[in-house]
Amino acid sequence: MPLEWTVRRLRWAGLLLPMLAASLTLAGCKQQNRYVAPPPAAVGVATPIERNVILYLELTGNTVSINEVNLVARVSGFLSQINYTDGQYVTQGTNLFVIEQAPYQAQLQQARAQLASEQADLAYAQAQYERYSQLASQNFASQSNLDEWTAKRDSDAAQVQNDEASLAIASINLSYTRVNAPFDGVVTKHQQSVGALVGQAGPTTLATIVQIAPIYVTFNVAEQDVLRIRAQMHLKSRLTQAELSKVPVDIGLATETGYPHQGVLNYVSPDVDPSTGTLLARAEFANKDHFLLPGYFCRVRVPEGKLDNALLIPDIAWATDQQGTYVLVLGAGNKVEQRRVVLGQQQGQLRVVTSGLEPTDKVIVTGIERAIPGQVVAPRTTTVEAVASVDPGQ
Repeated sequence: MPLEWTVRRLRWAGLLLPMLAASLTLAGCKQQNRYVAPPPAAVGVATPIERNVILYLELTGNTVSINEVNLVARVSGFLSQINYTDGQYVTQGTNLFVIEQAPYQAQLQQARAQLASEQADLAYAQAQYERYSQLASQNFASQSNLDEWTAKRDSDAAQVQNDEASLAIASINLSYTRVNAPFDGVVTKHQQSVGALVGQAGPTTLATIVQIAPIYVTFNVAEQDVLRIRAQMHLKSRLTQAELSKVPVDIGLATETGYPHQGVLNYVSPDVDPSTGTLLARAEFANKDHFLLPGYFCRVRVPEGKLDNALLIPDIAWATDQQGTYVLVLGAGNKVEQRRVVLGQQQGQLRVVTSGLEPTDKVIVTGIERAIPGQVVAPRTTTVEAVASVDPGQ
């Protein structure tokens, strides 16, 4: 081997030995790996709201028209006019159908003529009666002649009354040829066409009119609820109609949020249905925009009492397990505590807590999924209003 390669090997050996020695020294001085705990979970806490709240009885019901009647032909004849569009909203007195009027106008004229003739006969008989009455008093006429004209006068008077009744009937029959709306409402599609013979074998249905403004909502209240409400209101007798009209009733349809329609109670059945154990009640709604239609299913809310200084928390802040309902609160040292509570009714995005909480408790309202009972958390103060205003869908 050349001398030059031998020298190079010796030099590399001299460099490697110190490097290996330094590496062994550093390896001996390195600390062992240790577990570092994660930081406390960040949560939002808020104290409950104190507020006076109205307690509601929540039920289900249906919308019902106040008036719904069939429009019928009460005289016979051919249908000559239809003066509305199917499904049109009409006001009271609007003419909807006309049945041929010529025969009934002729009958009316005939009745008038007959009455005029009988009135003339009565006038003549009255004059003759007065004349013979004067002559009889002077012994220039016999009593039999006077009796004859007395009977004639009374007979003609009775005939005039009969003709007046015939004239009234003819006038009524003529009025029946015009079928008008008995109240404001929506008229259904017509069931007879122009030219059809109607009223021949009895009343013929032409259409139906339905009143939708105002409109009723009927619902049933369970017997237990009735007794509880009566006890809470200290009722010793039935509410009067004036008192009923002061009880507000709110409803919401199946596709609506909350109870956007406001009305008042206007009827409560005088007895409980023994087959269902419920009491029928009814509320009235103005429905000026005609939004509510008969037959809708709706949610009904009726006030049943008031709760003063109630505690409310966001509706998303409570949960349930096998032992019941609970909320998570911030305890000493920022440790999470599980608190058993009893909930009341929902108030929008808030929930009433009837027991289990104090006004000073700090309830965990955000980051609940990261809060574990017994673990320390990093609290951030917020408000119930701020949490409740957040759309849960966002």
